[in-house]
Amino acid sequence: MSAADLARLQFAATTGIHWLFVILTMGLVPLVAVMHTRAAFTRDPVKRAVRERMTRFWGQLYVINYAVGIVTGLVMEFQFGLSWSGLSKFAGNVFGAPLALETLIAFFAESTFLGMWIFGWGRLRKSVHVTLIWLVALTAYASAYWIMVANGFLQNPVGYEVRDGTAYLTDFGALLTNPSALNALAHITLAALTTGTVFIMGVSAYHFLRGTKETELFRGSMRLAILVGTPAAWFVATVGEMQVPLIRETQPMKMAALENGDVAGVQARLVKEFGPGDYVFAHDWLRLSMESMKIIGYTVSSVIIIAAILLWKGRLWRWRPMSYVLIAMIPLPFIASIGGWVLREMGRQPWLVYGELTVEDALSSVSKVSLTVSCTLFIAIFLALAAVNWTLITRFARRGPDATQLGATEPLPDDLSEGPGSGTDEKQTAAVF
Repeated sequence: MSAADLARLQFAATTGIHWLFVILTMGLVPLVAVMHTRAAFTRDPVKRAVRERMTRFWGQLYVINYAVGIVTGLVMEFQFGLSWSGLSKFAGNVFGAPLALETLIAFFAESTFLGMWIFGWGRLRKSVHVTLIWLVALTAYASAYWIMVANGFLQNPVGYEVRDGTAYLTDFGALLTNPSALNALAHITLAALTTGTVFIMGVSAYHFLRGTKETELFRGSMRLAILVGTPAAWFVATVGEMQVPLIRETQPMKMAALENGDVAGVQARLVKEFGPGDYVFAHDWLRLSMESMKIIGYTVSSVIIIAAILLWKGRLWRWRPMSYVLIAMIPLPFIASIGGWVLREMGRQPWLVYGELTVEDALSSVSKVSLTVSCTLFIAIFLALAAVNWTLITRFARRGPDATQLGATEPLPDDLSEGPGSGTDEKQTAAVF
């Protein structure tokens, strides 16, 4: 493999693994926020207790995924300087701003709000506590927006001009409203919600098969997942196809590959426009990615609709084969998401910034040996983190709500609970995690 191939493999593998964390985080956090809102404002003490346990159970799985995923995200920032210094040199004035904003939001605002939410159980007013988890959800999607703005510039560069071989931002509004970013963000949002709801449905189905005593908790979880997942899974493919006209206009070779079009004609046109080069790249991978997304999308949406129908008269809880189907469906949205990422990134090759900067020109002056070592280490570390993440999630998901530690409470010592001005809430609990 060449140095460029190693650098590309390293970035593809680490980013792809990181994306598996991101898609579940984005999918779970709004659902946890809804659960917490319902729990906080339910007057019936029995229902409130069930809904709070529901929030804590799914919230803990979300926190595990977020905590491990944030470690993988740190590496993303370093790789641009490690392997792709040419990108920073050419597009740093444009590309750097949204990337920096994403870092500030994800690693500072989002993490701060999440930390306050985690340690706020039993300490904060319910309205403040609920507001915090909604702020976590808001900043999670704001972070995704800035990432898509940065990536959208690579796919469809807008709002810039090139002076002395360097891109300079000239229209910030055009950068923020780049259709390549906005269309992709809408598609990713629905894909994330589908991933989160399928995960909740699968874990709930597992506990139904085990004959759980937490029937109301998992029935409520299943109902919420179906309510959100039905429209999300139904429209995710439709919104994805809304990107086709833009892709056909800005990346004609990608569409020629997907539609078995006039590849040779597009190749000749691109040579005339950009100069000599091989613009035919990995067409089999592009078609495979597209087909996998379509098949999985239709399968998941159909199963969720069937599950929604089976909710009538409680058939969903009693029909065991459906539970096995829901459990087996958990990996499918992740596979489809990776397929979408492959399609988006590989489809613009050989460009890193489409039409302006090739992958070869963006590569840092790093030896093949160094790239081999870093590629091996990064992939090994990321695979280990992914294994740890799913081991923890699987363990706590199987144990159920009784093993939940998020929001677990213990009585305060008498000398702390009887201080001046201490009230009932202060005497009851101290949040630990």
